[in-house]
Amino acid sequence: SGLAEIIVGLQNAGCHNINFVSPTIWIPQIIKALQIARKKGLSIPTVFNTGGYDKPETIKMLNGLMDIYMPDMRYSDDEMAKRYSFVKNYVRYNRLSVKEMYRQVGGLKLSKEGVARKGLLIRLLVLPENIGGIKNTLDFIKNELSTDAYLSIMAQYHPVYRASKYPELNRRITAKEYLDIVKYAEKKGFNYGWTQD
Repeated sequence: SGLAEIIVGLQNAGCHNINFVSPTIWIPQIIKALQIARKKGLSIPTVFNTGGYDKPETIKMLNGLMDIYMPDMRYSDDEMAKRYSFVKNYVRYNRLSVKEMYRQVGGLKLSKEGVARKGLLIRLLVLPENIGGIKNTLDFIKNELSTDAYLSIMAQYHPVYRASKYPELNRRITAKEYLDIVKYAEKKGFNYGWTQD
């Protein structure tokens, strides 16, 4: 397939990984392309970079084909997910999918050079007024997965598009809101990942 040729070509050009961004709707094509690419010598890591609103059955289809999963865990409350992102049952789908990702690849493993080779990296975007409920999400990760899951605790929320319709979302986060989450993660025993200034 053409996609398989592109994937192998990227490896031959020196890319560190093949990163599929928001790829859920293309899963059948990706699976076929990766099967062909592996036969043609694909050996660099494959990355599934997702907003996290996937069915666990979808993630199960990728078992053995994805080396790294990078999901968002945006909300710990379905009402917040419905209000701000217009999705139903976000927490159930998100958490079941992330558990399946962890079952497949475990915690993030890096090469000697610090390049990700395999595992789970969870992105947590801090939102104003604790809208994402990140402390609850951190409790879930610790209790249901492990503290060896890498975290990227992100501070870059910027109100755009329809944020002006929600006064509570229509501002940047404060340093206190961000540091409160970072300190909580440290208290829970998370030592792996990245924070921002």
